[in-house]
Amino acid sequence: MEFIRPKNKNAEKVDWLISEQVREIIKNYAEYCEYTESEVVDIFLKNLLRDDSFIKWVSEVRNNKRMISKMEIERRLEELKLG
Repeated sequence: MEFIRPKNKNAEKVDWLISEQVREIIKNYAEYCEYTESEVVDIFLKNLLRDDSFIKWVSEVRNNKRMISKMEIERRLEELKLG
């Protein structure tokens, strides 16, 4: 049996401006996959961590330990180094 995990630990409301088109895409995609709009945005944006160039840039930023920790990408950095 797997225990239920919190969906949005440490979730925070943000104040961003996005286009009407993007809002409509998120709304309809959330309805399609039966997630909330917040969950769709959260899941989609985490895909940015698959961008090797971004991860490489993070690894080269001075004093990046806090950034790496907050984004929880320690393992991803190791994969990139070994790959």
